[in-house]
Amino acid sequence: MIRLYDTARREKVDLQPIVPGQLGVYVCGPTVYDMCHVGHARCYVAFDVVVRHLRARGLAVRYVRNITDVDDKIIKRAAELTEEPLALSARFAEEFHRDMALLGCVAPDVEPKVSEHIPEILALIEAILERGQAYTAEGDVYFEVERFPAYGALSRRNLDELRAGARVEVDERKRRPLDFALWKAAKPGEPSWPSPWGAGRPGWHIECSAMSSRYLGPDFDIHGGGMDLIFPHHENELAQSRAANGAGTFARLWMHNGFINVRTAGGAEEKMSKSLGNFFTIRQVCERHEPEALRLFLLGTHYRSPLSFEIEAAGEGARFANLEEAERRLAYVYTTLSRLEGALAVGKSAGPGEVLPPAAGFRERLLDTLDDDVNTAAALGLTSELLTVVNKLLDQPKSAAKDVRRRTLEAAHDGFALVADVLGVFGQPPEAFLARRRTRLCALRGIDASEVALRIEERDRARREKDFARADAIRQELAARGVELMDGAAGASWRVTE
Repeated sequence: MIRLYDTARREKVDLQPIVPGQLGVYVCGPTVYDMCHVGHARCYVAFDVVVRHLRARGLAVRYVRNITDVDDKIIKRAAELTEEPLALSARFAEEFHRDMALLGCVAPDVEPKVSEHIPEILALIEAILERGQAYTAEGDVYFEVERFPAYGALSRRNLDELRAGARVEVDERKRRPLDFALWKAAKPGEPSWPSPWGAGRPGWHIECSAMSSRYLGPDFDIHGGGMDLIFPHHENELAQSRAANGAGTFARLWMHNGFINVRTAGGAEEKMSKSLGNFFTIRQVCERHEPEALRLFLLGTHYRSPLSFEIEAAGEGARFANLEEAERRLAYVYTTLSRLEGALAVGKSAGPGEVLPPAAGFRERLLDTLDDDVNTAAALGLTSELLTVVNKLLDQPKSAAKDVRRRTLEAAHDGFALVADVLGVFGQPPEAFLARRRTRLCALRGIDASEVALRIEERDRARREKDFARADAIRQELAARGVELMDGAAGASWRVTE
């Protein structure tokens, strides 16, 4: 049984699809006015694995992730750049798609944009007005929070507390500070659409209610997003959707990923955000490190827990210690996978029979682990156990019977394929990854790969001539420069030591 943590109930609950065998999943997408940062990556990688795992369990998942392409931030940024707001948002939406591809995230089944769903938004606002839960004011439409007694249920805040902490708004058209905009009257230079209340554009929250209902129905299975969206965005979504469609409708289960906190050398941790100016974009990080290293780092901590992102130095000279360690881990895994593929390329399958643990039953254990609220950290721990047995069998071929060894290696290979499918890591061709990493390390160390190749040829010649002293001297010379040689049946290969 799959169990997921529901934010509304503050506990893990059994996943019970509304329609057996099918799931509707809606994840709040980005507001596209700039490049996405590492905090955004955490959200979309987390829910990418949620969707991958649910599908691995045989569920037909309809995955919807929106694009907010009409928003105050977009309008402000477009004015700064003297660019049309919709052109700017379209440009950054494409950049977002490039980032998701870098991180290996599966594309959603539907990716609706606000600007393309104005009719659905207008219809939902009219329904809320008809039920007496909203009011108009000089071309604006506001949701009247006081008329919805259940407001605050998702975030566990009551109206008295919210009233006491409410900021007095400059906009005097609102009846109360807690009321929020469903529709905003047009201002000069802003994108706008006709409506029964005059030209204008949607408020932020109404878009997700309209688009989730359009593609998943008014009652669907899972709504996801970052923890910072619980209040007010998701609280407002919940209120306006139930006000329009009925008290028991909208998302059955709410999932939220934790924050990424930035930790600098000698400094305190603080949430990564654009408003604090302490962020690095996904693109900046992926220009310095393998994108898979960022993905592996994000999956190493449970999605609901806070995650510390360590930064050494600042600006262009910044170093990301977490990602350096993740790249070293990837290099170890891909080196193992390269050796594993080499071993399996020789000989024939052993057929059915004994398989050593943890390769035996690995699929069931991995999926069972992820069934417990998508525990990616524990799943990666199981993968480490698989690596250990593979390396032992490769290093000590006689540690198991020949047929058992072969079957275990084959089962392990299948296990890594499952990890690649569900977690989205360790699925690259090993030699391609290792070659890219070696090229990057050579650049960092000032190592000339062509010169290393010449020295290896010279060493090979010395060995053929039985000049082993010369061959050993070349090996030692290269080792002093950070180059490690590995002799094999096909000749010597090499890597840059760290």
